[in-house]
Amino acid sequence: MELSPEQRLQQWREQERALRAKLVEAGVAPRSELAAHSGADFLRAILRGELPRVPIGETLNFLPVEVEPGRVVFQGTPQPAFFNPIGSIHGGWAATLLDSCMGCAVHSMLPPGRGYTTLELKVNFVRALLPEVGPVRAEGRVVHVGGRVGTAEGRIVDAAGKLYAHGSTTCLIFDLPTDGTP
Repeated sequence: MELSPEQRLQQWREQERALRAKLVEAGVAPRSELAAHSGADFLRAILRGELPRVPIGETLNFLPVEVEPGRVVFQGTPQPAFFNPIGSIHGGWAATLLDSCMGCAVHSMLPPGRGYTTLELKVNFVRALLPEVGPVRAEGRVVHVGGRVGTAEGRIVDAAGKLYAHGSTTCLIFDLPTDGTP
């Protein structure tokens, strides 16, 4: 049976509370930890509280909630602190949420010793985000991952499934440095 929007919203809030209770302080994991894990295992270690949560998520009030190879979901709640001059949530907040879920979807497909960075980000805003929307989810799904380039698509929706923004990314894939450089 499919959940009602109210039931889904309650489920999302409960999942976020449970995850936040497990997460450790924000920070950056040592490069050795990154290189030692596959992308999916690295992201799951963050969810289990074994590695630091990501600082940008702390700043912009979002966190990863689901990770599987080729698919990563982030949840965030729009707040007045993220308003643009006309009183809606700044597009940069939604773009950051999409960049995170899509980039991490690509990361989730990488073997140990490989990293990525965003080369291109395309975002389409469909409707205004406002604090009363409540939590939204950004789901990133891989389209293609090769030896040098990965692509993914993403969507931001509310608990009722209403679309707020969608986008795509192209990521550069590379070997992580092993000489200790940051």
